Amino acid sequence: MRLFLIFLLGFLLAGCTKPEPLYNTQSYVFGTLVDITIYGESEAKAQMLSNEIIRNFQSLHNRLHTWHPSELKTLNQAFSQGKTPVSIQPDVAKMIADAAKLSIQSKGAFNPAIGSLIEAWGFHHDEFKPVKVDANKLHNLVQANPQMADIVIQSNTAYSNNPAVQLDLGGYAKGYALDIALAYLRQQGAKNALINIGGNIIALGKHGDKPWRVGIQHPRKPNAIATLDLESGWAIGTSGDYQRYFELDGKRYCHVIDPATGYPVQGVESVTVLIPPQNNAGTLSDVASKPIFIANPEARAEAAKAMGVENYLVIESADKILVSKTMSKRIIWLDKEAAKHAVQIQPSP
Repeated sequence: MRLFLIFLLGFLLAGCTKPEPLYNTQSYVFGTLVDITIYGESEAKAQMLSNEIIRNFQSLHNRLHTWHPSELKTLNQAFSQGKTPVSIQPDVAKMIADAAKLSIQSKGAFNPAIGSLIEAWGFHHDEFKPVKVDANKLHNLVQANPQMADIVIQSNTAYSNNPAVQLDLGGYAKGYALDIALAYLRQQGAKNALINIGGNIIALGKHGDKPWRVGIQHPRKPNAIATLDLESGWAIGTSGDYQRYFELDGKRYCHVIDPATGYPVQGVESVTVLIPPQNNAGTLSDVASKPIFIANPEARAEAAKAMGVENYLVIESADKILVSKTMSKRIIWLDKEAAKHAVQIQPSP
């Protein structure tokens, strides 16, 4: 998905006589903007590191593309044709197994097996156009009940017990890529960097003597609604209805689809989660916002708890903004009107 956070860089100049050792480059991968900033390295090393990260991102994107020829598309074709095991690469097997665990943890709200539903709504295209989806078709796709648990992985082969399973790892791959990039930077001895894949961001070290500062995109305005400091190893991600969507008959339909109903989620504009340092912080920054986004308003705190998320922000509308107690202590509101409407979410028991 294309999730957009505004990345804020300060300028740390020593007496305004010498530019800071800051290298920044941008590219377009995973259908979104990729922004890589490296601090404290020579330009040559920073460029080498950034180029390698972007190459790895592009390779992963090509391999996991859902509607262009790819390893994932080949796997989906095999799933639809029967239970004959097909070979998959070890890292893909690991991703599928991990995504399946996270799907169970989310009680099915995060479900990469519903690729057919996502395709039915027209989101397996580079451009999104209004689509009128037949209600009977959606009903049949939901009733087919594709689940990650239907996929069987054995010795780097995979098959599905349910021909309705069609994988779409768009809500997982960007976060996974962040974790791979962070591990690579550490392996190469880099100390300070910020990597942003369309609003999923992970930090390494600092920006000079200060933490990296990022902005949370306003879902209805072209600027940030708030900022926060992203400390080393922390990751942040947002699910929103403002990048991948279309409008039909005055109604907005976004790419976040509720597997239980088959319809795009209504009544929420964005959900931002902040994940502390751990081996899969990037992955969780991508995945964990979806169950909170999909949950009914009264169940959002429970959904966050199930995913182990303490820091999160839910924007339902301009005058209905909910924020967890821990998150409220971290963010700095830029939109004063939004701040007036922010209410702390009561934690789930």
